Amino acid sequence: MPPILSIQGLAKTYASGLQALQGVHLDIHRGELFALLGPNGAGKTTLIGAICGLIRPTSGRVLLDGQDIAADYRSARQRIGLVPQELATDMFETVWAAVRFSRGLFGRPDDDAYLAQLLRDLSLFEKRDSKMMTLSGGMKRRVLIAKALSHEPELLFLDEPTAGVDVKLRRDMWTLVSKLRERGVTIILTTHYLEEAEEMADRIGIINKGSLILVEEKAVLMKKLGERKLTIELSEPLAAVPPELAEWKLTLAAEGRQLQYRFEGATEVQSIPGLLQRLGALGLGFKDLKTETRSLEEIFVRLVEGDAR
Repeated sequence: MPPILSIQGLAKTYASGLQALQGVHLDIHRGELFALLGPNGAGKTTLIGAICGLIRPTSGRVLLDGQDIAADYRSARQRIGLVPQELATDMFETVWAAVRFSRGLFGRPDDDAYLAQLLRDLSLFEKRDSKMMTLSGGMKRRVLIAKALSHEPELLFLDEPTAGVDVKLRRDMWTLVSKLRERGVTIILTTHYLEEAEEMADRIGIINKGSLILVEEKAVLMKKLGERKLTIELSEPLAAVPPELAEWKLTLAAEGRQLQYRFEGATEVQSIPGLLQRLGALGLGFKDLKTETRSLEEIFVRLVEGDAR
């Protein structure tokens, strides 16, 4: 199946000489949730802005279902929803008016039943007659989400949608995202909450200094780069790792009460029984075993720092 969105050689250089994007190539599959991760200033928001027509790229093009977005921007934009980082709203407008106007702006016919349900999903229905100036920052963020979804887009961009909001909004947001995915909406997410990407995403892309340095299925990425750690709780503390255990490259922790073994891949997993047998042969008893897998956050940091293996 062809991608719903194809980004081909997208680049952006500002008048100052800053290269915000450097030849980005990326295909987004229909119905997936793609998480775009990167440090501040990496190019995430610039990339989204270029796709949504808010920033004119220096070179490259973006295809939506095979059609160049620049050639028919109005038609393409009707199919795209965007939740921006900035809380830019008309302070004297009511919630209902803001969301209803946004739907009409994209040429969609009136559907008050849909909008009412949307506000309920975002816990906004009781605030529908409130003016924007009376809302908290979290509530304003909810309104931005509602506006982005008001015209029922096929492709939704969430640019740091839960930054600085309360736990309830984050929970409501991800419940709504799950419903959207069930309806086949394609979602591109940028976030600093890496646990969200780890839980929700199908694929993960990492951008740094305007370049995509990795695009991978989440499960494959975690398998390839998700280092694991085996911690062996010893019955008696050790002063040093015995030389007979040198092949496992173990380290001591917790004042000699723990042996730690770091490994990656199925081949190294198979060496664990041999390690335990060697401990027994040396008369080293242990009380407990615990394994941990390196988190997406740790993988992200290593990739950005250029230390990925």
